[in-house]
Amino acid sequence: MPDKAFIPSAYTNTIEKGSFTWSAPSNIALVKYWGKKGKQLPANPSISLTLNNCKTITTLGFEKKENSGSFSFELLFEGQLKESFRPKIEKFFERIEEYLPFLKDYHFTIDTQNTFPHSSGIASSASGMAALAVNLMSLEAALNPLMTEDEFNQKASFLARLGSGSACRSVSGNVVIWGDHDETAHSSNLYGFAFEGFHEVFKTYQDTILLVDKGEKQVSSTLGHDLMHGHPFAQQRFAQAHDNLSLMKEALAKGDLEAFIKITESEALTLHAMMMTSMPYFILMKPNTLEIINKIWSFREQTGVPVCFTLDAGANVHVLYPENVSNKVLDFIKNELVGYCQNSQYICDEIGTGAVRIN
Repeated sequence: MPDKAFIPSAYTNTIEKGSFTWSAPSNIALVKYWGKKGKQLPANPSISLTLNNCKTITTLGFEKKENSGSFSFELLFEGQLKESFRPKIEKFFERIEEYLPFLKDYHFTIDTQNTFPHSSGIASSASGMAALAVNLMSLEAALNPLMTEDEFNQKASFLARLGSGSACRSVSGNVVIWGDHDETAHSSNLYGFAFEGFHEVFKTYQDTILLVDKGEKQVSSTLGHDLMHGHPFAQQRFAQAHDNLSLMKEALAKGDLEAFIKITESEALTLHAMMMTSMPYFILMKPNTLEIINKIWSFREQTGVPVCFTLDAGANVHVLYPENVSNKVLDFIKNELVGYCQNSQYICDEIGTGAVRIN
C-alpha cells in the first residue's frame, strides 16, 4: 500500500469542538530497529511485545478556529505547560498534515502524562506519539463515520510512525511486526501490524523493568539512528535483523523459550554494539546494567528458570519471563537485583493489547 492511500477523501461530517482521551502503551522490541531512511522508514524490520502498564494517557481537546492558516496548539505534560515539546509536535503536524487535512482548522489542547519516567529508555516517545495519533484518528473518525476499525488502526499506526518510528508498534496487538520482511505476509515499512500466531506461553508474558537510570539519555534515539548511515557494520546488521525476525517468529509460534532467550539477548547486545561502534561512538549502558545482566545469566544457569533480559536505547533492563515462574523471578529481583536500581525502583509490567480509548 502506498502512503498516498492514507490521504482521505472529502469528509462527510462536521464537528465544532470536543475532546477524546486515549492511553497508549510503550513497547519493547525483541528484534531491534536501529537505523532509518526516508520519511521515518526502518532500515530493518522489527518485532516487539506491547506493554500494559507503562503507558501515556493523553486527552486531546479541539475547537474549530475562524482562520485555518497555521497550526494552533498548547501542550501540557503532567498538568504543566511544556514548551520544550512544541518543536516535536510542530514537526509531527507538518509531517502528517497531508493525511489529516483538518489539522489547521482547529486549536488543540494536548494534555498528556506518563505512568513511567520520561526519556529514560522506556520508549516514552513511542507511547506518547501513539496516544496522540489515536486521538487525532478519533477526530478523523468523527468526520468520516464510515471508517472501519481496521482502517482506523492501520492509519493510526502509520501516523504514529511519522512522530516516532517505534510508536507504530504501540497502537494495537500483543506482538507487533514493523518493516518489510520477505517471509512475513502483509509486512510493511509504513505501519506495524499484529502478529497473531504466537504460543500460549507468551500470552501472559511478564516484563519487569529495572530502573537503573531514570535520567534523560545522553544521546537521543534520533541521533543514534542517524549514526547507522555509513556505519561499518550496518549492512551486516540489517541482514542479521531479517534473519532474526524469521527465527523469532518461529520461536514465538512454537513456544520455544530457549530460542526466544538466545535471540532476545543477542539482539539487545547487538543494539548496544552498534552504538559503541558508530562514529561518534557512545555507551548508554551503565555499570549496574552489566551487573544485572551477569546476575541474570548466573541465576538462569543455576536454576534453569527461563528468564532473560533485553535492553532498549538506554541503561534500564527489561527482565522477561513466563507468568508461571513469576514468584521465583520476583524473589530473585528483590533479593539480588533491586540494589542495582536507582532508588531500588522497578516496574512490574506484562504483555498488553495496545491503545485503549478512555472516553
